[in-house]
Amino acid sequence: MNLNELMDKFGNRVSEPVFQLKEQSFSLQNLITFVALVWGFAWLAKWIEKLIHKSLLYKDIDPGIKGSIERFSRYLILFFGLFISLSSIGVNLNTLTAVGGVLLLGIGFGLQNITQNFVSGIIILLERPIKKGDIVKVGATSGRVLDIKARSTLILTRDDVVIIVPNSSFISEPVINDSFSGDKLRLSVDVSVAYETDIDKVTDVLMAVALRHDRVLKTPPPTVILKSFGESGLMFELRIWTNELWFSDIILSDLRCDIVKRFRDRQVTIPFPQRDLHFKSDWTEARTLLGSTSTSSIDQK
Repeated sequence: MNLNELMDKFGNRVSEPVFQLKEQSFSLQNLITFVALVWGFAWLAKWIEKLIHKSLLYKDIDPGIKGSIERFSRYLILFFGLFISLSSIGVNLNTLTAVGGVLLLGIGFGLQNITQNFVSGIIILLERPIKKGDIVKVGATSGRVLDIKARSTLILTRDDVVIIVPNSSFISEPVINDSFSGDKLRLSVDVSVAYETDIDKVTDVLMAVALRHDRVLKTPPPTVILKSFGESGLMFELRIWTNELWFSDIILSDLRCDIVKRFRDRQVTIPFPQRDLHFKSDWTEARTLLGSTSTSSIDQK
């Protein structure tokens, strides 16, 4: 058997149908072509994503928008690549309907979460309620968004731990995004002082504490308000603005420590929680009980 006959025999073998879906037959050659095209489009999608990343690297565009453009372009190429790959092996609409029915059946049994998270990822990339670099809190998880993937989002906590959060959590649960409205965040510190304390003195101390901190913005300026009349003292609130969103907990700790020190220097008292207990005695009922007890004791003797 010469080389030509061997090649013809091999070509006939790979062209033979290996399985059939409805009226459409698929050979080994079709499968090889499909896998090669899918792999090629996957490589092309990744290459284009890198190319877009390089072209937008030095552009004055929000990093979250850059990430959304890069990721969405990759998904778009993968989608059209899959469609072209299926069309190239002769898959018609009827066959696609059958395949879609099988996929929907599989989704109904075990792929609900995967599909939900994937669709949620597309919604996040399009609507951009969160983006790469945002400081967010969802459920009990808070931190900086590192990356938004097809199924999940990576969040870096302040403990330097990366938590993988399903994308559906950002759609179905309340999300706090400190970076959504800009790079500034308002923080507040509540403090209680005794009722006899001079209000002007408290206001001066709190303003001085805020203005001396290097991470507190001067514009908008800090403000002090008398929040309420508490059970043990007057409730004040110090409001400040900062652009150091990642260090908000440290800033609040610094302010509280400085408030305690300055209150002690200015003889401003932070009161302890107080409770007044009132006892009311019914002497008539007590005498009756004591009288009946004494009578019982005499009868027993």
